Amino acid sequence: MNLGIDGLFNIIRSEMKGLSPISGVVFLFFGKNRQGVKILHWDGDGFLLYYKRLEGGSFELPTFNPDTGNYEVSYQILSFILNGEVRATAKTL
Repeated sequence: MNLGIDGLFNIIRSEMKGLSPISGVVFLFFGKNRQGVKILHWDGDGFLLYYKRLEGGSFELPTFNPDTGNYEVSYQILSFILNGEVRATAKTL
């Protein structure tokens, strides 16, 4: 997951049809192993990019919405993700 703001912006424009990167929607991008998540958000003046990496375990993926073709989360679930509370079973090293 080496993409920055511009790379994530381009993914939103090209692959998430009907969604605008500057709509105020919060976009989550999980790494392949789901130990990290990047969160991109337009705050009206510019983009904010957050990165959260878990030291143990991995994030559970949000629920997939087949109607939109996207994963969607509520504000409460986003809060859980930021606090590291939405995890799959911890991996044994």
